[in-house]
Amino acid sequence: MKLQKQLSRKVGDVEYAKWVLVVPPNIVKELKWKEGQELEAEIKENKLIVKKS
Repeated sequence: MKLQKQLSRKVGDVEYAKWVLVVPPNIVKELKWKEGQELEAEIKENKLIVKKS
């Protein structure tokens, strides 16, 4: 997996970014996730847990 920073917009001299977590296709398939599906995020013991809503 990879964490990427993407420029969301630029207003004047201020740049606003968003963060994207790239999940490999084989993991998406195994989890049966679909494009556009809502996911939940939870932080436990300094770990990110992502699951279907």
